[in-house]
Amino acid sequence: MTTLTDRQTPPPTAGTESRLRVVLLLDVHDGQEQRFLAAYEQIRHQVANVPGHISDQLCQSLGNASQWLITSEWEAAEPFLSWVESAAHRTVVEPLHQCVSDTRSLRFVIARETPEPAANHLVPLKVKVTATDRPRAAATDPLPTPPLSSGGVVRHALTFTVKPGSERAVADILAGYRSPQAQVDHTTRLLRTSLFMRGNRVVRAVEVQGDLGNALRHVAMQPEVRAVEEAVNPHLEEARDFADPTSTRAFFARAALPAVHHLGGEGALGEVTRSAFLYPVRPGHGAAAAQLLAEHDKTAVGDAEHPLAASTMFLSEGVLVRLVDLRVPYRQAPAQAAGLLPGSPLTALSRYLDLPADADLESAAGITRFLTDCAMDLITDRKSPAIDRTSPSADPHALGAAPSFAATGE
Repeated sequence: MTTLTDRQTPPPTAGTESRLRVVLLLDVHDGQEQRFLAAYEQIRHQVANVPGHISDQLCQSLGNASQWLITSEWEAAEPFLSWVESAAHRTVVEPLHQCVSDTRSLRFVIARETPEPAANHLVPLKVKVTATDRPRAAATDPLPTPPLSSGGVVRHALTFTVKPGSERAVADILAGYRSPQAQVDHTTRLLRTSLFMRGNRVVRAVEVQGDLGNALRHVAMQPEVRAVEEAVNPHLEEARDFADPTSTRAFFARAALPAVHHLGGEGALGEVTRSAFLYPVRPGHGAAAAQLLAEHDKTAVGDAEHPLAASTMFLSEGVLVRLVDLRVPYRQAPAQAAGLLPGSPLTALSRYLDLPADADLESAAGITRFLTDCAMDLITDRKSPAIDRTSPSADPHALGAAPSFAATGE
């Protein structure tokens, strides 16, 4: 690490003058995380036996779950270069080729180290890659675990409640704000923001191309967004103080509503409408309900004639939101829109939901009534085109351009 004013490279300290640090950046194909981890487990033990190898670490991006890096330390550059240029190296890394889409290797000589090598003890960490296995969010960390990524798009949501009676005022504030600049940096772009309300609960779902953490920080710093947040503040049930960074981080940590499943929507969807449903899950049964809905949706999105084009499940403690893109308005296909199928899966789902005694999930009328009770009101849905990496100059939403979202609402 160096400062901008200290450009001259200091001489290496004793014990570090020949050690080499290699950083390998990788993009893992969607759905190949477990295969990638299995390949890494196989490879790392072989690499550990290479003369000159000291240690390595596997890290996953907090901003994009498909981005990983492997860092390794070597006694010197010579043993690493001898190995990496050998046929043995090509054989060892072969298992990675089918689960990794892109790699970039960086090599550095270690100049200085804190703490000193004698006091440096590495503690191995258990890697979590599946949404249902992720640990609970830290108290003040808005993005403590890698978010769900599919098709190069990272999905996440925030939810909070406002004081009863203020719903209309809050909806007007959230619907009328000026969109922030979509382009975050040369690799990250805010693609879509969909905002819904049900009663006094607000849900804001975002889709990002690139690094989610960078996108959230970028949006939070935009003056038009800060103005909206300040206007909403008096209506919040849980207060937050923007002047206190800890208070702000804690609020957004509580508001985090991670995506746990995403089905479909990898290509052009055609004409679709976006809806969201807030499911009344019983305490402790949200993950099971989300899994069952995902299993139904996986079958549905594979049928081009099915009303359901794509769905995303967001879950945090007792809040389960299912965001759907439908080829018809949801009232025209209530069972499909609600994620309900006749038979045993429907019975199982009923066990996970907190339903009134007279609930009827068998008849069309009963399902329509259930769906109406779960449906959230769309406040605003704003979209921006994805990054055109092949022609940056053709991007009308490049850095410094005018706000790029097209807003729609009901």
